[in-house]
Amino acid sequence: MTAQRARLSFDMVQAGGHDRTWVACAVAEIMADQNRSADTHLIKLPVAGGVDLYLKDESTHPTGSLKHRLARSLLLYHLCAGAIGPGTTVVEASSGSTAVSEAHFARLIGVPFVAVMTRGTSSSKVRLIEAQGGTCRFVDRAEQVYDEAARLANECGGLYVDQFTYAERATDWRGNNNIAESIFEQLSLERHPEPHWIVVGAGTGGTSATIGRYLRYRGASTRLAVVDPEGSVFFDRYAGIGGASAAGSRIEGIGRPRMEPSFLPAVVDRMMRIPDPASIAAMRMLTEELGLNVGPSTGTNFCGALALASELRAAGETGSIVSLICDSSDRYTATYLDPDWLRGQGWDIRPYESMLAQAWSDGFGATGSPHPTAASCLAGTEDVQEHSTKETTHVGG
Repeated sequence: MTAQRARLSFDMVQAGGHDRTWVACAVAEIMADQNRSADTHLIKLPVAGGVDLYLKDESTHPTGSLKHRLARSLLLYHLCAGAIGPGTTVVEASSGSTAVSEAHFARLIGVPFVAVMTRGTSSSKVRLIEAQGGTCRFVDRAEQVYDEAARLANECGGLYVDQFTYAERATDWRGNNNIAESIFEQLSLERHPEPHWIVVGAGTGGTSATIGRYLRYRGASTRLAVVDPEGSVFFDRYAGIGGASAAGSRIEGIGRPRMEPSFLPAVVDRMMRIPDPASIAAMRMLTEELGLNVGPSTGTNFCGALALASELRAAGETGSIVSLICDSSDRYTATYLDPDWLRGQGWDIRPYESMLAQAWSDGFGATGSPHPTAASCLAGTEDVQEHSTKETTHVGG
């Protein structure tokens, strides 16, 4: 009798959870998708002198953005944690790009997907989500997406993926072809194989957490700079100023109205706040002058990279700087590429376009003489170095 009870108890435990066969098939589908995808290109920009600038083109992922990596990691994380099974409705709070990628993977494994976004999300992202079989729900303000996503998931018995909490833990920061390991492998045959700086933005904070941890794990001397748009809380909290929330970013994909759990300030060596019109001017310059179709967050990245390159050259140093192309300008034809839309935002990008063009044509400053527009990363940029000191200055002085 005792043995029977023990066996019955064991059988009941084994019966719990989602169907392991289904989960194994779902994981295999996602891993097969990864196996079919080549690594993204590392583009070397045409710059003379001793400082090399690179952009890693994450827009070439199957779903068109850096968030493809994150979405794959998040769904694998929740599948292997037993949180997704056959028929589980997957719900996400997003500014758009993560939702596009998660909708792709949800369709791949045959589960419903719902994205919660602000009404101002670009219409092209909405169409991409719907093309992947996803459903979109809208809220008025960025700070509302979290509670609404949790409510919808609870209502339908689904899963709120919560990229803002799980981004930093879902990705293997030690390697396994994460973005940091990929950067170092692709630079291995370059003249400066260990970059002086890696420059990224922060949305969830997952990318900066992965790269910052990897740099320490590898023992690299490379430093991590995070660029932040106006209205985002990350810069203020890093600098030790401001409150727990902010107005929110107007640069889609980066910057948040609250301090996200996945943003890890301790692994960031420097933060720079970039004026929004400068980001748009840089986006347009990269697209029109260099033939790179990039979105606004890439413009933010480029402003930071350009300022740091100017600093290195002014100090007579050589080295390499790597940043990211996060997504394509194709998603923003009705917004950031539309002059009428820009005017409606109250942005005049013309002064920044002129300064960027001049800084680029001058090689962003000859050695020992930093170009003033590049060194300040376009006047108005704020800068914080060494997180522990929380010393706020203007870039370039």
